[in-house]
Amino acid sequence: MSTARIDNPFGYKPIPKLLRQMAIPAIVGNLVNSLYNIVDQIFIGQGVGYLGNAATTIAFPLTTICLALGIMTGLGASSNFNLSLGEQKPEMARKYAANAVSMLFIAGVIIFLLVITNLKSLMIAFGASGEVLSYAMDYTGITSFGLPFLLISIGSNNLVRADGSPKYSMFSIVTGAVLNTILDPIFIFWFKWGIAGAAWATVISQILAAGILLAYYPRFKTVTFKAKDFIPQPRVMINIVKLGLSPFVYQFSATIIQITTNKMLSKYGAMSMYGSDIPIAVAGITFKVYIIFVSIVMGMVQGAQPINGYNYGAKNFLRVRESIFLLIKIVLCISAVAFLIFELFPKQIVSLFGNGSKEYFTFAVKYMRIYMMLLIPNGIGIACGTFFPQIGNAKKGTLNSILKQIVFLLPLIIILPRFMGVFGVAYATPLTDVLSTIVVVYLMVDELKKIPKENYAALPEIKGSTE
Repeated sequence: MSTARIDNPFGYKPIPKLLRQMAIPAIVGNLVNSLYNIVDQIFIGQGVGYLGNAATTIAFPLTTICLALGIMTGLGASSNFNLSLGEQKPEMARKYAANAVSMLFIAGVIIFLLVITNLKSLMIAFGASGEVLSYAMDYTGITSFGLPFLLISIGSNNLVRADGSPKYSMFSIVTGAVLNTILDPIFIFWFKWGIAGAAWATVISQILAAGILLAYYPRFKTVTFKAKDFIPQPRVMINIVKLGLSPFVYQFSATIIQITTNKMLSKYGAMSMYGSDIPIAVAGITFKVYIIFVSIVMGMVQGAQPINGYNYGAKNFLRVRESIFLLIKIVLCISAVAFLIFELFPKQIVSLFGNGSKEYFTFAVKYMRIYMMLLIPNGIGIACGTFFPQIGNAKKGTLNSILKQIVFLLPLIIILPRFMGVFGVAYATPLTDVLSTIVVVYLMVDELKKIPKENYAALPEIKGSTE
């Protein structure tokens, strides 16, 4: 069977129930993935020391590049997938999903080859120096073998959720994370492989997660794939890129920002009492803790994506409005709770990642509090900014990403430390959160004015929308 199911639940189940069913597995999967990154840092901190944590911070831009390409392909393909199903075009839906897999694998192989042949120069360009350089090269040289599998995992998770199987997507993430958590202490402490052990644990876990997701494709609920669907088609790939461009711009620019941040922390840290290594290590820990908050918010967004995409394509506009307003209310509550936790318990959180000097903890507590001080507008900005590609509006999504990352954040990271020293790097983030949220809320209000306040759908499932 290669046609869309008439009883597609995105079109008729009550929005609160549907959002809960879709979002909870996504949140759990994202949260487990974030926690495993933190556990990874804890094991490295305890087994290698803060230089090991600094090395993973230096290497992290590569992960961000993969996130950029993976989310671009996965979100672009899943948005087109759900829009096509809503428009009753299953043949196009399956092409979007299949082409995405081919794009992810090809991109992963290309990045691996570029990294492995330019390893040292890349690490230096990312901000590595002194003792940190050798640790960063050891770690990245090994983890680069897992990049194709990492890309497949990131992108395919969106497509599996778009097919209405959020629990399967969660299973793949949780399985990979649990395996990594088991292998970390074995490789780092028992085998005494140090930073290399953490890297091999990561690669093996990425291979397993990608394999689980690839095994799902023959079991898609809404479409049945043909071999020719996996042959890359220019028109299909262009449409994927269009709707995935916004998160790509955001994530790719985040790579530039991370590299710039590392350089600013190293430069201005060296001028302070903290030195250059402490700020880099602390910034890496703070960012990974911040990702816990983002993973929960993004889980809600990922749960809403297929609901909004399908119903917008099917012209069920009332359901789209109900979904986005409910999402914003929930994200507001999540942001408020996260703000209180990070502001009240920064030292306890940092202590999980190993011991350090008095200067280390002094810097860490202040840096984390500054970085997290405006999480509430940040959460609203994420929820609103990710709405545009879900309904096929690539321009607004891309504009929002460019403004936040390139126009606001990047210049502030460079300018503020000149007046505020090393902590100016931290202040750049909350200031950007306020400016970007003002812009994205304005764009969101403008978009909602254009969405009709009545349904234009004539699909059979609409009659059950009040159940």
